[in-house]
Amino acid sequence: MSKPVEVGEVFNTILVLDFGSQYSHLIIRRLREFNVYAEMLPCTQKISELSWKPQGVILSGGPYSVYLDGSPHVDMAVFDLGVPILGICYGMQELAWINGRGVGEGDKKEFGHAQVHVEKGRENDPLFAGIDDFQVWMSHGDKLSDLPTGFHTVATSGNSPYAAIAHDEKPIWGIQFHPEVTHTARGKEILKNFAVNICKSSQNWTMKNFIETEIERIRTLVGPTGEVIGAVSGGVDSTVAAKLMTEAIGDRFHAILVDNGVMRLNECATVKKTLTAGLGINLQVIDAADLFLGKLKGVTDPEKKRKIIGNTFIEIFEEVAEGIKPKDGGEIEFLLQGTLYPDVIESISFKGPSQTIKTHHNVGGLLDNMKLKLIEPLRELFKDEVRQLGELMGIPHDLVWRHPFPGPGIAIRILGEVTAEQVEIARNADHIFIEEIKKAGLYKEISQAFAALLPVRSVGVMGDQRTYEQVIALRAIETTDFMTADWYIFEAAFLKTVARRIVNEVKGVARVVYDITSKPPATVEWE
Repeated sequence: MSKPVEVGEVFNTILVLDFGSQYSHLIIRRLREFNVYAEMLPCTQKISELSWKPQGVILSGGPYSVYLDGSPHVDMAVFDLGVPILGICYGMQELAWINGRGVGEGDKKEFGHAQVHVEKGRENDPLFAGIDDFQVWMSHGDKLSDLPTGFHTVATSGNSPYAAIAHDEKPIWGIQFHPEVTHTARGKEILKNFAVNICKSSQNWTMKNFIETEIERIRTLVGPTGEVIGAVSGGVDSTVAAKLMTEAIGDRFHAILVDNGVMRLNECATVKKTLTAGLGINLQVIDAADLFLGKLKGVTDPEKKRKIIGNTFIEIFEEVAEGIKPKDGGEIEFLLQGTLYPDVIESISFKGPSQTIKTHHNVGGLLDNMKLKLIEPLRELFKDEVRQLGELMGIPHDLVWRHPFPGPGIAIRILGEVTAEQVEIARNADHIFIEEIKKAGLYKEISQAFAALLPVRSVGVMGDQRTYEQVIALRAIETTDFMTADWYIFEAAFLKTVARRIVNEVKGVARVVYDITSKPPATVEWE
């Protein structure tokens, strides 16, 4: 079987080496907004291990000081690639440290807006083509104390005499500010100048091109007789992945819908009808509610919940795979998952710069001795790209824009032990919340909304009698990439209606609260 071509080999790829900045993923998003493909890897990535050559390299920001022992440093082989390099914040300081070590703690920290001025005579610098004075977003405590060897100053700010630098001979730039955040007025233009004008990247990253590339990649990977099984939940990610797989290999893809007992109200019946009759996907439904709930009995730790659910899924898939009689002498080798790029970013723990926030079911909750090989066709995509892909593939609009639902389901929206009774409470409260959102015409304005059941009880009064029941927390957020998110501002009358319905219609609930925490510092889900 021939080795499938990687995405980075097909598209002119900008490699972003991540030093742990909270903004690193935004660099990827900005580049893709003008159809340039970019991929993020840890700053510890060995260049010799890449199977493709990047069109250019960006060194991200980071929370460290380059001059301290133990701080992360880039593989020096990156400078032998012969491609343009852009260092942002810590990435700029890394360039300076490598070329003279003129980096130290600034007299004062610089966080927030600053005005940057392009030096006289440097107006033709290709990174700042068409840009002169502009407002930027700074976020640093260290700064350059000297101009590194072989570099010249391109731009300055009130607190940073070296706000932007460039190499005298090589296509290497460093900027102290963050062009990837919206607070930097001309940041997107600077990134476009680098990626398109300097690196000469083709602006061919479109979902139409991705479909063609990915179908061919799947066919090469699976081969002419190989067969694949995959989890579907009815959400946009798994549905798009399943449709893509069906387009690539037809009925050799076996979609598995596992009723794990922690799905939304009437979920299984709706999903089965949509995927089979509507999209022609080869689907089998497995009733495993009692098995999952039994294994979750007494478990309260969210990471353990995710691991139990992830492992049980794999056990079921492998059992189902063994019972499938493949055509033409093939065999079930692969497990499809709808993993997205934000899942990958949040779940990879770099040895140096980054920390694992939480294990995602799609990328971290799997058996160590799993027999099936993973195939993840959406792994390089953000949520908005998946939606574009779904629309192009003819998936119904309502399904494409359906709010995400986590792999572990309502289990991670029930804080504390998961029981059939707790699932019923959370499920019914969630159904009311979503029903009212749709009735108010707000569903598409909101990126994700759900109800979480809290492990606390609260005193209430119903029918002149004292009650002591549980608390529901409502959450609704707005986001484009699910890496950052703001809470949605409902009108008070709407929240009053939802709260009244939940308390009156859902047995066991005495109080409803609304979560007004953004991401960060919180994650989208409560667990």
